[in-house]
Amino acid sequence: MSNSTKYVFVTGGVTSSLGKGIISASLAKLLQARGYSTTIQKLDPYINIDPGTLNPYEHGECFVTDDGAETDLDLGHYERFLNVPTSQANNVTTGRIYQSVIEKERKGEYLGKTVQIIPHITDEIKERIQILGKTGKFDIVITEIGGTVGDIESLPFVEAVRQMMWEFESDCLVVHLTLIPYLSAAGELKTKPTQHSVKQLLELGVQPDILCCRTEHELDLTIRKKIAKFCNVSMNAVIESRDAESIYDVPLLMQAEELDKVVLEKLGLPSKNSPELGKWKEFLTRLKNPIQEVNIGLVGKYVELKDSYKSISEAFIHGGVANEARVNVKWIHSESLTKQNIQSELEGLDGILVAPGFGSRGISGKIEAVRFARENKVPFFGICLGMQCAVIEFARHVLGYEDAHTTEIAEDSKYPVISMMAEQKSISNMGGTMRLGAYKCQLKPNTKVASAYNTESITERHRHRYEFNNDYLEAFEKAGMIATGKNPETGLVEVVEIPEHPWFVGAQYHPEYKSTVDNPHPLFVAFVKAAIEFKK
Repeated sequence: MSNSTKYVFVTGGVTSSLGKGIISASLAKLLQARGYSTTIQKLDPYINIDPGTLNPYEHGECFVTDDGAETDLDLGHYERFLNVPTSQANNVTTGRIYQSVIEKERKGEYLGKTVQIIPHITDEIKERIQILGKTGKFDIVITEIGGTVGDIESLPFVEAVRQMMWEFESDCLVVHLTLIPYLSAAGELKTKPTQHSVKQLLELGVQPDILCCRTEHELDLTIRKKIAKFCNVSMNAVIESRDAESIYDVPLLMQAEELDKVVLEKLGLPSKNSPELGKWKEFLTRLKNPIQEVNIGLVGKYVELKDSYKSISEAFIHGGVANEARVNVKWIHSESLTKQNIQSELEGLDGILVAPGFGSRGISGKIEAVRFARENKVPFFGICLGMQCAVIEFARHVLGYEDAHTTEIAEDSKYPVISMMAEQKSISNMGGTMRLGAYKCQLKPNTKVASAYNTESITERHRHRYEFNNDYLEAFEKAGMIATGKNPETGLVEVVEIPEHPWFVGAQYHPEYKSTVDNPHPLFVAFVKAAIEFKK
């Protein structure tokens, strides 16, 4: 079978967390910079339908696409590197595969046949892999397979890859990411774990074409020859992937190793031109040579695992680079904040961001942080629940509604300034009640938010159930907190600000999801700028 779209599979061996997502995104960036339209998808072996109901401690943040898919955080890397939106088709879990097969079986689509892993599950996986390829939009689809080769749960995915390698021959290629550990006692790098990992892949019928070797030390010629010889790959297909100062260095390191060149050769595609990475290099230069720095507190309840706020910390990097500043993030656990210690915990910060989240844990600490920022005129940015905390704090301490709260936490609150809309209350399925994905927002002219965006009509991504209660809007605006942006169709408040404050903004949506290297998010750029001015 011949196919106009080429498929690159990225698998991992030896250990998890080697950085398959970053390698996939870096390869895609290089191919894109050579003029090939490229996309990346992630196949996750867990049985959850999507990461939407997973605790951030389990899996890091849940990333949301324009079309409302709750996905793996690696899709955030894909978007930040490629500056191209992803969709539902870019993330598939085992749960979704089985759900689809079982639904087809119940409808009788298999004509009474015994439904099995092979061919039914593997066919479903192959179909999902090719969805993006069949749109005709992409020359190359890179598919990252989660987990580690040898895991029971990823076996059907590897089998699907084996079948596609056989069906499409020269249109498919496997990049295997592996580890070359350094044993300090022996004073040398060891290739045996990589050999075993490739052997395991071979037992499953898949011969990797390229080996990407994660290492802390340089791979000399002798080691490269040894790996090539014992793993059946050509010498130029043994790629060194050294630990980098920043994830944004990785595309250039992979370019130096000619990963993109080897991939194009093996897929029989012309090299076109050398990658056009001028903007990327400029970004890196500014990242590494800031002319100033600011300290911003991130107040959240999952701060022990930094990946829980991955998109926010990356958006700070982009916003910092745009201002030629380094943003030092101080991670503050909202549960540890009280009226008594708020001053000592937050003083000396140039800006305060109150992070998104669900549930009551740590909310009083978030409200205290908002109050500190508002009263001390420290630049403040609230996202999703952070925006809702800003609304609750203002209601309690400015409007005098002592009992003000969100009905998510206090159903019987006398002043439900944040509540669920009537049409959402009737839905019982956890995922179904959310406002998910991209929604339009109309901004008020001559406001801080409108000037940050430099436009009055925007589209932003949402992930929440509860909304600003418009019954209280008039009271808020009279007292000095205005609705800067509303959804044009529903009139729902999307973003608020306090004009009298140097920079106080709360967004119901998640601006961090749309921040990329090429397009840093305007609100993060403006927030960092306000923090710089506050510091001065």
